[in-house]
Amino acid sequence: MGLDTEKPLLEVGGVPMVDRVIGALEDSRVGTVHAVTSPHAHETAAHLEGRVPVVETPGDGYVEDLALALERVDPPVLTVVADLPLLAAGPVDRVLERYGESGSQRPSVTVCVPTALKRALGVSADTTRAHGGRELSPSGLNVVGEGEDEEAETLQVSYDARLAVNVNRPADLAVAEVLAGGP
Repeated sequence: MGLDTEKPLLEVGGVPMVDRVIGALEDSRVGTVHAVTSPHAHETAAHLEGRVPVVETPGDGYVEDLALALERVDPPVLTVVADLPLLAAGPVDRVLERYGESGSQRPSVTVCVPTALKRALGVSADTTRAHGGRELSPSGLNVVGEGEDEEAETLQVSYDARLAVNVNRPADLAVAEVLAGGP
C-alpha cells in the first residue's frame, strides 16, 4: 500500500486492523487465537507480544507461511487474514456452524462474497473464481478441515459486506473507515 506502517497495524476507526480481527475472534466461539507473523512484520509481532501466541514464519509469502503455520497446529483451524477489519463474531460463528454441519469428513470451508458486492462497495477484488454461474471473491475467512481429502472444500457464499472489505489499497482503507464509522 506504499505506507510506512505495517499493513496489520493500519488503523480503521482508530484501531489497528489486527486488533479489530483479534477482537472479533475473541468475541466469537473460537477457542484459541494465534497470530502468524514473519520477519517482515516485526512491529506487528511486537504489538501482539503478550496478547496472543505468535507463530513466527520465514516470510516467504502468504501461502507458504500459512502452510508452515498450519503444520504446527492440529485441524480444524479457522484462518482469517489481518486485513479484514470489519470482521465480527457473527460471521465467524456462522462459518464454524457450517463446518460443524459438514459431516464426518469435515472438509474445509471457504467463505466467499460475490465479486459484484465488492465492486458495489468500491473495494478491490484481486482474486476471483467462478461458481454456480457467479463470480466470487475469497473473503479471507476459512476453516481448514480435518477430512481425509485435503482438496475437499465446502464453499460458503456470504452477502455480508463486512466480509467483502479486505484492505489492499488506500481506497479499500477509505471504504473500511466509512463502514466502521470512522473519520
